[in-house]
Amino acid sequence: MTPLILVVDDDPQIRDLLGIALARAGFGFAEAADGAAALAEARRQGPDLVILDIGLPEMDGRDVCRALRRENDVPVIFLTAEGDEVDRVVGLELGADDYVTKPFSPRELVARVRAVLKRAAAPAPEAPPALRRGVLALDPARHRVSVSGADVVLTAREMELLAKLMERPDHVVPRPALVDAIWGTNVNVSDRTMDSHLRNLRAKLAEAGCPDAVETLHGIGIRMGPCRGVGGGTGNGTGGDP
Repeated sequence: MTPLILVVDDDPQIRDLLGIALARAGFGFAEAADGAAALAEARRQGPDLVILDIGLPEMDGRDVCRALRRENDVPVIFLTAEGDEVDRVVGLELGADDYVTKPFSPRELVARVRAVLKRAAAPAPEAPPALRRGVLALDPARHRVSVSGADVVLTAREMELLAKLMERPDHVVPRPALVDAIWGTNVNVSDRTMDSHLRNLRAKLAEAGCPDAVETLHGIGIRMGPCRGVGGGTGNGTGGDP
């Protein structure tokens, strides 16, 4: 079947331009000029991918993406203002699959659409094993983190960050390598963004009874702490069921 692409932008010229480019590339095309219309069109037609402008009036693209993610996992490519790192980072954190800055080449955007659809159609990778460090346990397959058996609610980025550290708990991971592993090599993520995720992760684990979970070696990188927990539990390593 012909993949259907929903283009959401308040600029009719951009919608027309993308409609022509997508039709020439063999894609079906639907359009919406604002967030409410985008959600209605997505529910009515079930597109295979959404091209979504962040700078929409009233309900902006980030709110539309949040609403879409509550309902399904349709791939999303954000259109962002040139040089706006905040929009790009926030968009990717919300679960967008890619972003393109304005002004853009229709040919490049069509190529990105093909690449995202190809990734979305690929078979799901085998679930990674459960990880354990002291009183801290993480099961990536079930998106579950627990401290001494009690669940801890983390965001997707916080869980990715924790999993990357727990894969090799006794190794120090340089900050640039940690950024590349989580956000990819083509995204410029500021130190402030990484610091915010680390701070939130530490605070949540500390509140759950594991204040020694993440250690920063200044000028070197980040590594897992012993995760003894409040009361001094012991043990570390990988494997086991949280």
